[in-house]
Amino acid sequence: MDTIFSNVGSRTYDFWVYNYSSDGLRLKSVRLKQGNQTGFRVNVDGFYLDNTYGSVITDLEIRKNDSIRVFVELTPSEKDEMEPRLIEDQLVFKLESGVEQIVPLQAYAWDALQLHDIVISSDSLIESQRPIVIYGGIQVDSAATLTIKNTTLYFHEGKGIDVYGRLLTNGVVLRGDRLDHMFDYLPYDRISGQWGTQGGILFHQSSTGNVLKDTEIRNAGKFGIRCDSAAFDANILRLDMERCIIHNCKGIGLVAFNSNIRLHDCQFSNTQGDCVSIIGGFADMKHCTLAQFYPFTGGRGAALRFSNLMPLYGLVCDSSIVTGYDEDVVMGMAPDTLNAFDYRFSASLLRTPKVETEDSLRFVNMIWETPKDSIQGKLHFKLVDEKNLKYDFHLDSLSTAQGLGCYY
Repeated sequence: MDTIFSNVGSRTYDFWVYNYSSDGLRLKSVRLKQGNQTGFRVNVDGFYLDNTYGSVITDLEIRKNDSIRVFVELTPSEKDEMEPRLIEDQLVFKLESGVEQIVPLQAYAWDALQLHDIVISSDSLIESQRPIVIYGGIQVDSAATLTIKNTTLYFHEGKGIDVYGRLLTNGVVLRGDRLDHMFDYLPYDRISGQWGTQGGILFHQSSTGNVLKDTEIRNAGKFGIRCDSAAFDANILRLDMERCIIHNCKGIGLVAFNSNIRLHDCQFSNTQGDCVSIIGGFADMKHCTLAQFYPFTGGRGAALRFSNLMPLYGLVCDSSIVTGYDEDVVMGMAPDTLNAFDYRFSASLLRTPKVETEDSLRFVNMIWETPKDSIQGKLHFKLVDEKNLKYDFHLDSLSTAQGLGCYY
């Protein structure tokens, strides 16, 4: 089995027991060697190894060329230990002849703190060396600041973090709570939509002054981060992100409405929706990598989308990489002719047709990437493994984007 949080039931594992002989056979007994001491639960051909009867069943027949199915689950107890610990037992099959065959059972249990429906109503700090599993999400009230440091939060399905007040993070990972594998080669932690079906981090209208540093949001659902529309203030940052990663969302990575935001040295990658979507406001983006290689659908969003559905006072993109699978991953739209629509790109690599109209003055010292380039798209990066869903967006030594992006 995989690693399992203490006091949380595992998924059900199963295997088959075959009788390949030309005669039926009788199992004198099937038992858990350590009884009910380890937390394993076993069902053999519909018979539960009940702890009341010593975790054993007797006189089970398997007809010739037939088979039975065995189901195994585990709920490990908590031991108040910092590191994952090995849990072992043996499922012993004893024939009428006295011959025994053994299936070893093995898993790792990890003690975690479990928090349910958290409401932060006053300034609070979350910092823990032990993993924290969140059920029901976190809400930060309008008068409160929540600081999260040096911690991994494992979210169970639905909600993420609703921020009406202020959020400060440093050295934080936000991810789903499944530690097991979908397939032998593929852990669930590489599959999008593992948590945050209602969204990852939502900054509501009243929220401002949020600072995220060295923070990773991965495998969220509806979005990674969303800044709802609020009164624009050019002097106050609603969101300041530095050395952060939003990866593999089953929606938009970052979407900001009429917000003043700063994105420096950040990675936004592999999202079913846009990696970054700026709808009005002001965005300062420097040394960022926007890599749109979402593998699960052909209808993926852009790497970068910006529009003036609300006045776009400025999008400044400098020393960044914006690339992906599609021939054009940069989408600028001005549907409202009365609203401001100001943007500038400098010293960046863009996978989009070269701008040669009067708007070309907005693009300075650019690298225009096309599918015809010898080094383009995923070839810029050290690893883009679509089969195993493994990615490393550090630049390959042959990349023409040296000095750009978040790993310059």
